[in-house]
Amino acid sequence: MSVCKKPSSEEKMLQLLRESKVRAFNYQNNFSPEAQLVYLDSCIKTVPAWEQGQLFKLNHFKANTLLQLGDAKEAIRILKKLEREQNPMYQYAGITNRVKDDLAVAYLRLGEQTNCITNHSVDACILPIRNGGVHRDMGGSKGTVDIYKRLLSETPGDLEALWLLNVAYMTLGKYPESVPKKLLIPNMDKADETGITPFQDIAPNLGLDVKNMAGGTIIEDFDNDGYLDLIMSSWDLGESMHYFKNKGDGSFEDKSAISGLDRFTGGLQIMQTDFNNDGFKDVFVTRGGWLSKTFGEQPNSLLKNNGDGTFTDVTIDSGLLSFHPTQTATWNDFNNDGWVDVFIGNETSVGANHHPCELYLNNKNGTFTESAKLAGCDITAFVKGVTSGDYDNDGWNDIFISTVSGTRTLLRNKGMSGAKSGKLMFEDVTQKATLDLDQNRSFTTWFFDYDNDGWLDILCGDYTMQHNLSYYAAAERLGTLPEYHGQPVVYKNNHDGTFSNVTKALGLDKTAFGMGGSFGDIDNDGFLDIFLGTGNPSYKSLIPNKMFKNMGGKSFADVTSSAKVGSLQKGHGVGFGDMDNDGDQDIYIEMGGAYSGDAYQNSFFLNPGQADNNWVSIDLEGMASNKAAIGSRLKITIQENGVTRHIYRDVNSGGSFGSAPFKREIGLGTATQIEELEIRWSGSGHIQKIKNVAANQFVKIKEGSDKVEKVMLKKLTFKNKSHHDMPLCAPVAKASI
Repeated sequence: MSVCKKPSSEEKMLQLLRESKVRAFNYQNNFSPEAQLVYLDSCIKTVPAWEQGQLFKLNHFKANTLLQLGDAKEAIRILKKLEREQNPMYQYAGITNRVKDDLAVAYLRLGEQTNCITNHSVDACILPIRNGGVHRDMGGSKGTVDIYKRLLSETPGDLEALWLLNVAYMTLGKYPESVPKKLLIPNMDKADETGITPFQDIAPNLGLDVKNMAGGTIIEDFDNDGYLDLIMSSWDLGESMHYFKNKGDGSFEDKSAISGLDRFTGGLQIMQTDFNNDGFKDVFVTRGGWLSKTFGEQPNSLLKNNGDGTFTDVTIDSGLLSFHPTQTATWNDFNNDGWVDVFIGNETSVGANHHPCELYLNNKNGTFTESAKLAGCDITAFVKGVTSGDYDNDGWNDIFISTVSGTRTLLRNKGMSGAKSGKLMFEDVTQKATLDLDQNRSFTTWFFDYDNDGWLDILCGDYTMQHNLSYYAAAERLGTLPEYHGQPVVYKNNHDGTFSNVTKALGLDKTAFGMGGSFGDIDNDGFLDIFLGTGNPSYKSLIPNKMFKNMGGKSFADVTSSAKVGSLQKGHGVGFGDMDNDGDQDIYIEMGGAYSGDAYQNSFFLNPGQADNNWVSIDLEGMASNKAAIGSRLKITIQENGVTRHIYRDVNSGGSFGSAPFKREIGLGTATQIEELEIRWSGSGHIQKIKNVAANQFVKIKEGSDKVEKVMLKKLTFKNKSHHDMPLCAPVAKASI
């Protein structure tokens, strides 16, 4: 007699993912061009030949769908055919010009595919485009230039077309001298006022140039050998996760299959945690973001690190299974019991199902209890970013929520005395904190202490837009920017429960539209710098990712061009981490977009060293606190040029889409030692002080022990061969339906 084997929690999850993929293949899903193409072809076959207007619309839609699928040549063929049709009705409605505009975009896309993706190089699509970045196959960009010159003669105020025209001239090596004077956007190749040493993209040489769609990135030591590994995801339910182990010899090993992670698909954002306090970093995957309604109701995943190089999905057994569209979550010990909890920001759009935010409290036995409503944090909005930290220094970790609904919410953790029942309680203090003065669409967000005053500040990337991002890039250089233009808004903590918008004062009133992003210290001066990825899905949102250097906590300088990180691709998962153990932080970034035709090779930007500053890498291990020390705070006292100075760091996993390692990589400026290291352990509240810690070393510190354990790690050399003789890339033109 045969006995049916009961499916495991993991097998059930894999089946749920397969079912979600089937549901997502639907022509009503705006992010399923594959299904839309099937639908359009079926419609075209059934429409009578005399219904010319309907056929025109269907074929126009089909051409843009083909662009989203990456078939630029067929899209161009259809658009050229539509352009030749001389029906007065189309001209009157402005449809002809829209077709021409889409054709210009399709040509620029073709140029990208020919020069960038197929023959990918490390200099691909970096603004300003020059030298080896100039296209060898110029057919695509020439087509773009020809069309936009004609269109702009009729509509000179079209800033989107103007920007893409100038970019196309760059790919031809003819900017600025050949751009017609009336159509020239000046200074697109202008050097940064503050320059730094260029980063080097060495992803292809290490096999890390994974080509996939938008997704998340984690830099972390997953096998506890001291060397930082990489895990990345794609939001597409047909693309698997990847895991690359740092072998400690200057190379990486693809362990996606042997680890079991390649069985799991989807995940616009991923982050690490240690939910069971076993000392091995686990992975949390969020799914369904942007898709809303039926298509976005996908399960998140908690992937347990088994400590033997493999991962197991324990979502169902842990009680974390739910079906809400999301791409953002934050892990922290919210009730100070020594075990990390998770707050998940879900997306509720107008007319959609109700998807409030969730708070899962750790039961200390591998399971969680959903408690958002009881704790007063079941916010309902179209949430795009959440972050946690102790903004008021009361020992309880708070939550900040960024949305595209037009609200920004600060939830103060009142602790266990917040309610008569003795349960955890949050209070909405947005108005008290004066954060309600800027209630606009926003995206990427994080807590960080940008000025080292010991109080957490907030970055919240504005995402108020009425046009494609190319419009704002052009307007910025022409001096015609509207009030809201994708600024990386910074709120300074006033130490009294309130915040002040200091964006302009810091020199950050720049076009950035940060969708992905994170922060780190690129020059080890002890002040946190910013990297933002412009992941907008529109094919016309062709603007560079941005890097801003922190100038001593007083201002920020745009160093994008000199750093050579201004990729014109979609920036999503951004992770800072010292991958080669040389003391300075490198950057790994996911470059893919929202459509399969916008998949692109990821970049690993190696930091060549920016200064002779010193550093220290501190790995904390909680005992009464959670094992990973998430939420703990470090206060570092140094003497620099005879002056006492403090540097503050919280243990967290970075910003939006990207996760930095939990160990703190801290620049010390010119100081040769730490005079005093003070640790405030999250949860337990223990204050630990250690004197005289030498600079330029890797150390591990356990809660309650005064012993500073030195960790011996090899400085790695990643071989990087020359690419001067390789064809380089052009910017990608973006088209919308």
